[in-house]
Amino acid sequence: MLSDYLQRGVLAGVVAGLAYGLYIAFVANPLTEYVHDAGHDHAGHGHDHGAGDHGHAQEGAEHVVSETTTALVSVGSGVLWAILLGGLFAVALYLFEPALPGRDGLESYVLAGAGFLTVSATPWLVVPPAAPGADHLYGVDARIGIYVGLVGLGAVVSAAAILAYRREAPRNPALGVLAAAVPIAAVAIVLPLVTPTVVTQPDVAGELVTAYQALAALSQAAIWVLIAGTFNRLRRRAEPAVDATDASDANSRDQLTTNP
Repeated sequence: MLSDYLQRGVLAGVVAGLAYGLYIAFVANPLTEYVHDAGHDHAGHGHDHGAGDHGHAQEGAEHVVSETTTALVSVGSGVLWAILLGGLFAVALYLFEPALPGRDGLESYVLAGAGFLTVSATPWLVVPPAAPGADHLYGVDARIGIYVGLVGLGAVVSAAAILAYRREAPRNPALGVLAAAVPIAAVAIVLPLVTPTVVTQPDVAGELVTAYQALAALSQAAIWVLIAGTFNRLRRRAEPAVDATDASDANSRDQLTTNP
């Protein structure tokens, strides 16, 4: 039932969220502070990109909110984000599990890959994770609209990849994988070419920005893997109890049949 899926999905989100919270506390927050300091040292104190600049908004907030409170808020937000993804994962698996390729839990990882492609990878081709000090071509509302539209595109690409695999895999699994890779590769190549650069990092070294964005992508991918793996483990733990209940019901029916 949907409630069972949701319960496992939320619990899987909690597990992934706790791991993600530790990552934020011990890796992401220190790295963000380092990038901020590196950009600040490079740019000096003379830059003023306006009230809409994300990096300088963070800089102003640091004078009001203590580092401890900021860390707690970021960790809490990360945990809630993972729980939200776990709930969405559970609903999507309940609705689309029969259409997903794979068996014995592999379909969960297929859905996790589709989720990462939809929620993170495709939007980040146009609106990548912005390190402190980033300059944005568009305002917040425009970036949110772009992100939502790209999430829709990512969902279409994910569905196209799954359908392509299901069509070709019965003939040759390797051909199915190749067919699934075509729409993903197409959007990864074409989308950056046809869209403007909406985020720049003029005050931070390119290698540092690349490392920052790569860690952000890997952390989001890890959330999806943890959600899928935990969900499968919770489902396997529930199956023996269900089987025992079914066996007990069957024995009861047999006894009633033989002893009217």
